[in-house]
Amino acid sequence: MTDKKINKIVLAYSGGLDTTVILHWLKNTYDAEVIAFTADIGQDHDPEQVEERANAIGASKILIEDLKEEFTKNYIFPMFKANTLYEGEYLLGTSIARPLISKRLIEIAEEEGADAIAHGATGKGNDQIRFEIGSYSLNPDIQVIAPWRTWEYSSRADLVDYCKEHQIEIDASPDDPLYSTDENLLHTSYEGEILEDPSVKAPEEIWQRTSSLKDAPDEEEIISIEFKSGAPISINNINNSSSEILSKLNKLAGKHGIGRLDLVENRYTGMKSRGCYETPGGTILLRAHRAIESITLDAEAGHLKDGLMPKYAQLIYDGYWWSPEREALQALIDKTQEFVSGSVKMSLYKGNITILGRSSDLSLYDSKIVTFEDDENTYNQEDATGFIKINSLRLKQLARRKKTVSYTHLTLPTTPYV
Repeated sequence: MTDKKINKIVLAYSGGLDTTVILHWLKNTYDAEVIAFTADIGQDHDPEQVEERANAIGASKILIEDLKEEFTKNYIFPMFKANTLYEGEYLLGTSIARPLISKRLIEIAEEEGADAIAHGATGKGNDQIRFEIGSYSLNPDIQVIAPWRTWEYSSRADLVDYCKEHQIEIDASPDDPLYSTDENLLHTSYEGEILEDPSVKAPEEIWQRTSSLKDAPDEEEIISIEFKSGAPISINNINNSSSEILSKLNKLAGKHGIGRLDLVENRYTGMKSRGCYETPGGTILLRAHRAIESITLDAEAGHLKDGLMPKYAQLIYDGYWWSPEREALQALIDKTQEFVSGSVKMSLYKGNITILGRSSDLSLYDSKIVTFEDDENTYNQEDATGFIKINSLRLKQLARRKKTVSYTHLTLPTTPYV
């Protein structure tokens, strides 16, 4: 705790067990006014229930903000322009939500004259880092309270007991499955309980957004997605807002069993963690974006972007969205997307996404050049001779040296170095 008296705190409040206990604990521990802030970024929640619960505990103010469009347009879609995957698999559904929540926490704290912000992330995970690095990047003087790192409670069962002791109504009991979940418009994550054994299959009942393959439709569904400057603008020729497009893709993918992922990832805190993720719409979006890039993006610009992507993904995963290096990479990524516009046609069927076609008025694909038939003299095949000779020159020189140098004549030390 700090020596400075804290009079007002803005809490990132979900309405769940952890942050409900934290709200009550903050009031008692700091004798402070607590503002409960809930970011609606597409999670399945009841705003009225969230407000009632916060009021019952004594929040001085409850702010529930619809941030779905801002989240999708300014965070998710810019990230997808890079085809971002952490460790080759994870679509960063939790990570990408933290910068926006941190931004609004800081803004509200400044608007309300609060002394501190608080969050419900544990001391073992990545979210504590993401929230706090993000917050300090925007306000270096803000105080951050992380109860899980300071209080005496160590488990969900402890928090259930706390609710009983303080007569706090909550839909939880010590016997409930101890899954830790995070949900937003892009994904849902599941961790903990039986999932902590990476050798055990994830129970079918944990998956909430995607059909099992056996229950998915037996008929394929064909859709088209149109892109403009790297971002999707319509599905099946119907224009929608960014958040509506992602929501529609979620429903389409979920119906066809697309978007499940079971992986063991390396947390920034140094430990390996098993997580199960559902990112239905994002899985379609990744494939479609790569397909439209394949005909509109310059080869070397694409190779450069692909080479930088792991670093970009690491920055987002570790919580450095507001860092100058992420912003610099974003400027490069956005530059590559200027001409990434056009339409992609695909088939969805029992967990599979099959690209059926792609087209663009800005395409770099030229059938006259690439054809195996008569190219009407658009490409002179004799030009390839000089190209090959120049590019093989250094390799020829290396090969000649190998022939003239006998490695058996090299003198090697007969006694070890001391």
